Amino acid sequence: MSWHRFVAILVKELRQVRRDRLTFGMMVIVPIMQLVLFGFAINNDPKHLPTAVVVLDDSAFTRGFVAGLENSRYFRIERRAAGVAEADELLARGEVQFALVIPPDFSRRLQRGERPAMLLAADATDPAATGNAVAALNGIAERTLGRELVGPLAALRPAEAPYEIRVQRRYNPEGLTSYNVIPGLVGVILTMTMVMMTSLAMTRERERGTMENLLATPARPVEVMLGKIVPYILIGYVQVTVILGAAWVLFDVPMEGSLGLLSVVLVLFIAANLAVGFTFSTLARNQLQAMQLTFFFFLPSMLLTGFMFPFRGMPGWAQAIGEALPLTHFLRIVRGILLKGNGLAEVAPHLWPIAVFMLVAGGVALARYRQTVD
Repeated sequence: MSWHRFVAILVKELRQVRRDRLTFGMMVIVPIMQLVLFGFAINNDPKHLPTAVVVLDDSAFTRGFVAGLENSRYFRIERRAAGVAEADELLARGEVQFALVIPPDFSRRLQRGERPAMLLAADATDPAATGNAVAALNGIAERTLGRELVGPLAALRPAEAPYEIRVQRRYNPEGLTSYNVIPGLVGVILTMTMVMMTSLAMTRERERGTMENLLATPARPVEVMLGKIVPYILIGYVQVTVILGAAWVLFDVPMEGSLGLLSVVLVLFIAANLAVGFTFSTLARNQLQAMQLTFFFFLPSMLLTGFMFPFRGMPGWAQAIGEALPLTHFLRIVRGILLKGNGLAEVAPHLWPIAVFMLVAGGVALARYRQTVD
Protein backbone atom coordinates (compact mmCIF):
# COMPACT_ATOMS: atom_id res chain seq x y z
CA MET A 1 0.00 0.00 0.00
CA SER A 2 1.53 3.27 -1.17
CA TRP A 3 0.03 6.39 0.35
CA HIS A 4 1.62 8.49 -2.35
CA ARG A 5 -0.17 6.61 -5.15
CA PHE A 6 -3.42 6.58 -3.14
CA VAL A 7 -3.36 10.37 -2.67
CA ALA A 8 -2.55 10.89 -6.35
CA ILE A 9 -5.58 8.86 -7.45
CA LEU A 10 -7.75 10.60 -4.84
CA VAL A 11 -6.76 14.06 -6.11
CA LYS A 12 -7.35 12.92 -9.69
CA GLU A 13 -10.91 11.76 -8.85
CA LEU A 14 -11.72 14.98 -7.01
CA ARG A 15 -10.59 17.02 -9.98
CA GLN A 16 -12.67 14.89 -12.32
CA VAL A 17 -15.75 15.36 -10.14
CA ARG A 18 -15.15 19.10 -10.12
CA ARG A 19 -14.94 19.17 -13.92
CA ASP A 20 -18.19 17.18 -14.25
CA ARG A 21 -20.37 20.03 -13.03
CA LEU A 22 -23.66 18.38 -13.98
CA THR A 23 -22.99 15.27 -11.90
CA PHE A 24 -21.71 17.33 -8.99
CA GLY A 25 -24.78 19.56 -9.18
CA MET A 26 -27.10 16.56 -9.17
CA MET A 27 -25.37 15.16 -6.09
CA VAL A 28 -26.16 18.40 -4.25
CA ILE A 29 -29.53 19.39 -5.72
CA VAL A 30 -31.33 16.03 -5.60
CA PRO A 31 -30.99 15.54 -1.79
CA ILE A 32 -32.13 19.13 -1.24
CA MET A 33 -35.09 18.57 -3.57
CA GLN A 34 -36.09 15.38 -1.76
CA LEU A 35 -35.81 17.11 1.61
CA VAL A 36 -38.00 20.02 0.51
CA LEU A 37 -40.61 17.88 -1.26
CA PHE A 38 -41.02 15.26 1.46
CA GLY A 39 -40.72 17.78 4.27
CA PHE A 40 -43.00 20.56 3.03
CA ALA A 41 -45.00 19.47 -0.03
CA ILE A 42 -46.26 16.00 0.91
CA ASN A 43 -49.42 15.86 3.02
CA ASN A 44 -51.61 12.77 3.49
CA ASP A 45 -54.31 14.72 5.32
CA PRO A 46 -55.53 17.29 2.77
CA LYS A 47 -57.70 20.13 4.01
CA HIS A 48 -59.63 23.02 2.46
CA LEU A 49 -61.00 20.74 -0.24
CA PRO A 50 -63.18 22.60 -2.78
CA THR A 51 -66.88 21.96 -2.17
CA ALA A 52 -70.06 22.95 -3.98
CA VAL A 53 -73.32 23.27 -2.05
CA VAL A 54 -76.90 23.05 -3.29
CA VAL A 55 -79.03 24.57 -0.51
CA LEU A 56 -82.70 24.15 -1.30
CA ASP A 57 -83.79 24.97 2.27
CA ASP A 58 -82.24 28.16 3.64
CA SER A 59 -82.68 27.99 7.41
CA ALA A 60 -80.67 28.36 10.59
CA PHE A 61 -80.04 24.59 10.62
CA THR A 62 -78.65 24.45 7.09
CA ARG A 63 -76.61 27.63 7.47
CA GLY A 64 -75.12 26.27 10.68
CA PHE A 65 -74.18 23.01 9.05
CA VAL A 66 -72.55 24.71 6.04
CA ALA A 67 -70.62 26.99 8.40
CA GLY A 68 -69.56 23.93 10.37
CA LEU A 69 -68.16 22.35 7.21
CA GLU A 70 -65.93 25.34 6.57
CA ASN A 71 -64.87 25.64 10.20
CA SER A 72 -63.68 22.04 10.16
CA ARG A 73 -60.99 23.13 7.65
CA TYR A 74 -61.59 20.00 5.58
CA PHE A 75 -64.11 21.71 3.30
CA ARG A 76 -63.87 25.01 1.42
CA ILE A 77 -67.14 26.25 -0.06
CA GLU A 78 -66.27 27.46 -3.54
CA ARG A 79 -69.54 27.26 -5.43
CA ARG A 80 -73.20 27.57 -4.55
CA ALA A 81 -74.74 25.58 -7.36
CA ALA A 82 -78.24 26.31 -8.59
CA GLY A 83 -79.20 22.64 -8.77
CA VAL A 84 -78.07 19.05 -8.59
CA ALA A 85 -77.20 18.93 -12.31
CA GLU A 86 -74.71 21.78 -11.97
CA ALA A 87 -73.12 20.15 -8.93
CA ASP A 88 -72.77 16.85 -10.81
CA GLU A 89 -71.07 18.67 -13.69
CA LEU A 90 -68.59 20.31 -11.32
CA LEU A 91 -67.73 16.90 -9.88
CA ALA A 92 -67.30 15.37 -13.33
CA ARG A 93 -64.91 18.12 -14.41
CA GLY A 94 -62.91 17.78 -11.20
CA GLU A 95 -63.46 21.42 -10.19
CA VAL A 96 -64.75 20.38 -6.75
CA GLN A 97 -64.04 17.42 -4.50
CA PHE A 98 -67.45 17.36 -2.79
CA ALA A 99 -71.02 18.41 -3.55
CA LEU A 100 -73.46 18.88 -0.67
CA VAL A 101 -77.19 18.74 -1.50
CA ILE A 102 -79.73 19.85 1.17
CA PRO A 103 -83.35 18.98 0.21
CA PRO A 104 -86.09 21.65 0.24
CA ASP A 105 -88.06 20.22 3.21
CA PHE A 106 -85.04 19.57 5.44
CA SER A 107 -85.89 22.00 8.29
CA ARG A 108 -89.57 21.08 8.45
CA ARG A 109 -88.83 17.35 8.65
CA LEU A 110 -86.05 17.95 11.20
CA GLN A 111 -88.36 19.80 13.57
CA ARG A 112 -90.95 17.03 13.21
CA GLY A 113 -88.37 14.46 14.26
CA GLU A 114 -88.53 12.59 10.92
CA ARG A 115 -84.71 12.37 10.63
CA PRO A 116 -84.27 13.92 7.15
CA ALA A 117 -81.27 13.15 4.97
CA MET A 118 -78.82 15.34 3.11
CA LEU A 119 -76.48 14.09 0.38
CA LEU A 120 -72.72 14.56 0.25
CA ALA A 121 -71.35 13.40 -3.11
CA ALA A 122 -67.59 12.86 -3.13
CA ASP A 123 -65.17 12.51 -6.04
CA ALA A 124 -63.62 9.23 -4.90
CA THR A 125 -61.26 8.72 -7.84
CA ASP A 126 -58.55 9.42 -5.23
CA PRO A 127 -59.76 7.74 -2.00
CA ALA A 128 -56.90 9.23 0.04
CA ALA A 129 -58.11 12.76 -0.69
CA THR A 130 -61.62 12.20 0.68
CA GLY A 131 -61.25 9.69 3.51
CA ASN A 132 -60.41 12.02 6.41
CA ALA A 133 -62.91 14.66 5.32
CA VAL A 134 -65.75 12.14 5.22
CA ALA A 135 -64.73 10.78 8.62
CA ALA A 136 -65.04 14.28 10.11
CA LEU A 137 -68.71 14.66 9.12
CA ASN A 138 -70.20 13.12 12.27
CA GLY A 139 -68.30 15.49 14.52
CA ILE A 140 -69.43 18.46 12.44
CA ALA A 141 -73.07 17.39 12.76
CA GLU A 142 -72.83 17.06 16.56
CA ARG A 143 -71.26 20.50 16.99
CA THR A 144 -73.74 22.31 14.75
CA LEU A 145 -76.76 20.59 16.34
CA GLY A 146 -75.58 21.50 19.81
CA ARG A 147 -75.89 25.18 18.93
CA GLU A 148 -79.21 25.01 17.07
CA LEU A 149 -81.29 22.43 18.95
CA VAL A 150 -81.99 24.42 22.12
CA GLY A 151 -85.09 25.38 24.06
CA PRO A 152 -88.20 23.56 22.76
CA LEU A 153 -86.03 21.67 20.23
CA ALA A 154 -83.67 20.25 22.86
CA ALA A 155 -85.67 17.03 22.92
CA LEU A 156 -84.43 16.33 19.37
CA ARG A 157 -80.88 15.84 20.66
CA PRO A 158 -80.77 12.10 21.35
CA ALA A 159 -77.74 9.87 21.11
CA GLU A 160 -78.58 9.34 17.44
CA ALA A 161 -78.32 12.41 15.20
CA PRO A 162 -81.78 13.73 14.24
CA TYR A 163 -80.73 13.92 10.61
CA GLU A 164 -78.74 11.68 8.31
CA ILE A 165 -75.79 12.43 6.05
CA ARG A 166 -75.68 10.05 3.12
CA VAL A 167 -72.22 9.92 1.58
CA GLN A 168 -72.14 8.92 -2.06
CA ARG A 169 -68.66 8.04 -3.30
CA ARG A 170 -68.79 8.73 -7.00
CA TYR A 171 -66.72 6.87 -9.62
CA ASN A 172 -65.10 4.57 -7.02
CA PRO A 173 -67.80 3.46 -4.56
CA GLU A 174 -65.66 0.83 -2.84
CA GLY A 175 -62.67 3.14 -2.47
CA LEU A 176 -60.34 0.76 -4.31
CA THR A 177 -56.80 2.10 -4.56
CA SER A 178 -56.23 0.21 -7.81
CA TYR A 179 -58.86 2.35 -9.55
CA ASN A 180 -56.70 5.37 -8.78
CA VAL A 181 -53.21 3.92 -9.15
CA ILE A 182 -53.55 1.78 -12.30
CA PRO A 183 -54.79 4.58 -14.62
CA GLY A 184 -52.09 6.82 -13.14
CA LEU A 185 -49.44 4.26 -14.03
CA VAL A 186 -50.17 4.93 -17.70
CA GLY A 187 -48.80 8.44 -17.34
CA VAL A 188 -46.00 7.56 -14.92
CA ILE A 189 -44.56 4.75 -17.05
CA LEU A 190 -44.79 6.84 -20.22
CA THR A 191 -43.04 9.75 -18.51
CA MET A 192 -40.18 7.58 -17.27
CA THR A 193 -39.61 5.54 -20.43
CA MET A 194 -40.18 8.23 -23.06
CA VAL A 195 -37.85 10.79 -21.47
CA MET A 196 -35.18 8.21 -20.70
CA MET A 197 -35.24 6.42 -24.06
CA THR A 198 -35.05 9.61 -26.11
CA SER A 199 -32.27 11.21 -24.11
CA LEU A 200 -30.22 7.99 -24.11
CA ALA A 201 -30.73 7.45 -27.84
CA MET A 202 -29.19 10.81 -28.73
CA THR A 203 -26.33 10.68 -26.25
CA ARG A 204 -25.55 7.12 -27.36
CA GLU A 205 -25.01 8.34 -30.90
CA ARG A 206 -22.72 11.07 -29.63
CA GLU A 207 -20.66 8.59 -27.60
CA ARG A 208 -20.38 6.14 -30.52
CA GLY A 209 -19.32 8.86 -32.95
CA THR A 210 -22.34 8.47 -35.23
CA MET A 211 -23.67 11.90 -34.27
CA GLU A 212 -21.13 13.59 -36.55
CA ASN A 213 -22.45 11.59 -39.51
CA LEU A 214 -25.99 12.64 -38.65
CA LEU A 215 -25.00 16.29 -38.39
CA ALA A 216 -23.20 16.09 -41.73
CA THR A 217 -26.42 15.11 -43.52
CA PRO A 218 -28.70 17.80 -45.00
CA ALA A 219 -31.42 16.86 -42.50
CA ARG A 220 -32.80 19.88 -40.67
CA PRO A 221 -33.12 19.94 -36.86
CA VAL A 222 -36.92 19.58 -36.94
CA GLU A 223 -36.60 16.59 -39.30
CA VAL A 224 -34.09 14.89 -37.02
CA MET A 225 -36.29 15.60 -34.00
CA LEU A 226 -39.43 14.18 -35.61
CA GLY A 227 -37.53 11.18 -36.95
CA LYS A 228 -36.30 10.43 -33.44
CA ILE A 229 -39.67 11.00 -31.76
CA VAL A 230 -42.16 9.17 -33.99
CA PRO A 231 -40.83 5.61 -33.39
CA TYR A 232 -41.10 6.12 -29.64
CA ILE A 233 -44.69 7.30 -29.99
CA LEU A 234 -45.48 3.89 -31.45
CA ILE A 235 -43.60 2.23 -28.58
CA GLY A 236 -45.62 4.33 -26.15
CA TYR A 237 -48.87 3.05 -27.65
CA VAL A 238 -47.66 -0.52 -27.17
CA GLN A 239 -46.96 0.22 -23.49
CA VAL A 240 -50.39 1.80 -22.99
CA THR A 241 -52.09 -1.19 -24.64
CA VAL A 242 -50.31 -3.58 -22.27
CA ILE A 243 -51.15 -1.48 -19.17
CA LEU A 244 -54.82 -1.03 -20.05
CA GLY A 245 -55.16 -4.70 -20.93
CA ALA A 246 -53.71 -5.73 -17.57
CA ALA A 247 -55.90 -3.15 -15.80
CA TRP A 248 -59.02 -4.62 -17.37
CA VAL A 249 -58.13 -8.31 -16.99
CA LEU A 250 -56.31 -8.35 -13.64
CA PHE A 251 -57.75 -5.42 -11.70
CA ASP A 252 -61.16 -4.96 -13.29
CA VAL A 253 -60.61 -1.20 -13.67
CA PRO A 254 -63.71 0.37 -15.27
CA MET A 255 -63.33 2.03 -18.66
CA GLU A 256 -66.37 4.26 -18.89
CA GLY A 257 -65.14 6.76 -21.47
CA SER A 258 -63.89 6.70 -25.05
CA LEU A 259 -60.60 4.90 -25.63
CA GLY A 260 -60.44 6.68 -28.97
CA LEU A 261 -60.32 10.04 -27.18
CA LEU A 262 -57.64 8.70 -24.87
CA SER A 263 -55.55 7.55 -27.84
CA VAL A 264 -55.68 11.05 -29.33
CA VAL A 265 -54.62 12.63 -26.04
CA LEU A 266 -51.76 10.13 -25.78
CA VAL A 267 -50.10 11.57 -28.89
CA LEU A 268 -49.83 14.98 -27.27
CA PHE A 269 -48.63 13.65 -23.92
CA ILE A 270 -46.04 11.30 -25.41
CA ALA A 271 -44.74 14.06 -27.69
CA ALA A 272 -44.35 16.39 -24.68
CA ASN A 273 -42.24 13.84 -22.81
CA LEU A 274 -40.17 13.02 -25.88
CA ALA A 275 -39.45 16.72 -26.34
CA VAL A 276 -38.11 16.77 -22.77
CA GLY A 277 -35.92 13.77 -23.52
CA PHE A 278 -34.62 15.43 -26.69
CA THR A 279 -33.77 18.55 -24.68
CA PHE A 280 -31.88 16.51 -22.09
CA SER A 281 -29.91 14.83 -24.87
CA THR A 282 -28.63 18.23 -26.00
CA LEU A 283 -27.52 19.07 -22.44
CA ALA A 284 -25.92 15.74 -21.47
CA ARG A 285 -22.46 14.77 -22.61
CA ASN A 286 -22.89 11.05 -21.94
CA GLN A 287 -25.54 8.50 -21.03
CA LEU A 288 -24.87 8.83 -17.29
CA GLN A 289 -25.69 12.52 -17.36
CA ALA A 290 -28.78 11.78 -19.44
CA MET A 291 -29.95 9.34 -16.75
CA GLN A 292 -29.30 11.93 -14.04
CA LEU A 293 -31.34 14.58 -15.85
CA THR A 294 -34.14 12.08 -16.36
CA PHE A 295 -34.25 11.35 -12.62
CA PHE A 296 -34.22 15.09 -11.89
CA PHE A 297 -37.37 15.48 -14.01
CA PHE A 298 -39.03 12.26 -12.89
CA LEU A 299 -38.82 12.94 -9.13
CA PRO A 300 -41.15 15.98 -9.07
CA SER A 301 -43.35 14.30 -11.66
CA MET A 302 -43.92 11.45 -9.22
CA LEU A 303 -44.46 13.55 -6.09
CA LEU A 304 -46.16 16.77 -7.22
CA THR A 305 -48.72 15.57 -9.74
CA GLY A 306 -51.21 13.71 -7.56
CA PHE A 307 -50.03 10.20 -8.41
CA MET A 308 -48.61 9.21 -5.03
CA PHE A 309 -50.11 11.87 -2.75
CA PRO A 310 -53.32 13.96 -2.92
CA PHE A 311 -52.69 16.98 -5.11
CA ARG A 312 -55.00 19.28 -3.15
CA GLY A 313 -53.17 18.44 0.07
CA MET A 314 -49.98 20.18 -1.09
CA PRO A 315 -49.18 23.85 -0.37
CA GLY A 316 -49.79 26.48 -3.02
CA TRP A 317 -46.20 26.70 -4.29
CA ALA A 318 -46.05 22.91 -4.78
CA GLN A 319 -49.37 22.93 -6.64
CA ALA A 320 -48.04 25.70 -8.90
CA ILE A 321 -45.03 23.54 -9.83
CA GLY A 322 -47.29 20.54 -10.34
CA GLU A 323 -49.60 22.49 -12.65
CA ALA A 324 -46.62 23.16 -14.94
CA LEU A 325 -45.87 19.44 -15.35
CA PRO A 326 -47.69 17.55 -18.14
CA LEU A 327 -48.21 14.45 -15.97
CA THR A 328 -50.53 16.39 -13.63
CA HIS A 329 -52.98 17.17 -16.41
CA PHE A 330 -52.66 13.76 -18.03
CA LEU A 331 -53.54 12.02 -14.75
CA ARG A 332 -56.74 14.07 -14.56
CA ILE A 333 -57.51 13.23 -18.17
CA VAL A 334 -56.92 9.48 -17.98
CA ARG A 335 -58.77 9.09 -14.67
CA GLY A 336 -61.60 11.23 -15.94
CA ILE A 337 -61.98 9.21 -19.14
CA LEU A 338 -61.67 5.77 -17.57
CA LEU A 339 -63.53 6.32 -14.28
CA LYS A 340 -65.93 9.18 -14.99
CA GLY A 341 -66.61 8.71 -18.69
CA ASN A 342 -65.49 12.26 -19.49
CA GLY A 343 -65.68 13.52 -23.04
CA LEU A 344 -63.80 16.16 -24.99
CA ALA A 345 -65.54 19.05 -23.21
CA GLU A 346 -64.30 17.86 -19.80
CA VAL A 347 -60.71 17.04 -20.86
CA ALA A 348 -60.17 20.10 -23.08
CA PRO A 349 -59.08 22.40 -20.20
CA HIS A 350 -56.20 20.01 -19.49
CA LEU A 351 -55.00 19.72 -23.10
CA TRP A 352 -53.63 23.20 -23.65
CA PRO A 353 -51.16 23.08 -20.68
CA ILE A 354 -49.67 19.89 -22.13
CA ALA A 355 -49.49 21.50 -25.58
CA VAL A 356 -47.76 24.60 -24.19
CA PHE A 357 -45.25 22.45 -22.31
CA MET A 358 -44.54 20.46 -25.48
CA LEU A 359 -43.96 23.62 -27.56
CA VAL A 360 -41.62 25.13 -24.96
CA ALA A 361 -39.61 21.92 -24.52
CA GLY A 362 -39.49 21.36 -28.29
CA GLY A 363 -38.34 24.94 -28.90
CA VAL A 364 -35.53 24.59 -26.39
CA ALA A 365 -34.47 21.29 -27.95
CA LEU A 366 -34.39 22.77 -31.46
CA ALA A 367 -32.44 25.81 -30.29
CA ARG A 368 -29.88 23.62 -28.54
CA TYR A 369 -29.63 21.33 -31.55
CA ARG A 370 -28.90 24.25 -33.86
CA GLN A 371 -26.05 25.29 -31.59
CA THR A 372 -24.66 21.79 -31.93
CA VAL A 373 -24.96 21.99 -35.74
CA ASP A 374 -22.97 25.21 -35.78
